Amino acid sequence: MYTLILVLIFIVCVLLVLIVLVQNSKGGGLASNFQASTQIAGVRKTADFLEKTTWTLAGALLLLAIMGSAFIPRDRASADQSMVQEQISNVVDPNQVPVFPTSVPEENSGDSGN
Repeated sequence: MYTLILVLIFIVCVLLVLIVLVQNSKGGGLASNFQASTQIAGVRKTADFLEKTTWTLAGALLLLAIMGSAFIPRDRASADQSMVQEQISNVVDPNQVPVFPTSVPEENSGDSGN
């Protein structure tokens, strides 16, 4: 379910970017192409449609984000957290002074004489 919601969020984001890029902040954009006086659905109708589509997609993105946070797989997160806790507990103290041998080990040779 989480993967489905992520895919839907991605699709909504792409559509939202495309709709916002079609709009022009000064009332132009796609709506400026329809300036013929014989147009039934004129400039105002196109601008209204783009604005409503933008708000609808923004609301859908908000809803999908909330749903996505509810469906986050928790079992994998707890396993990752336990792995992190294990690494923390097994860490070597960086302030600990290493213990080096103080004398050179003697060679054991089977030869006691010459």
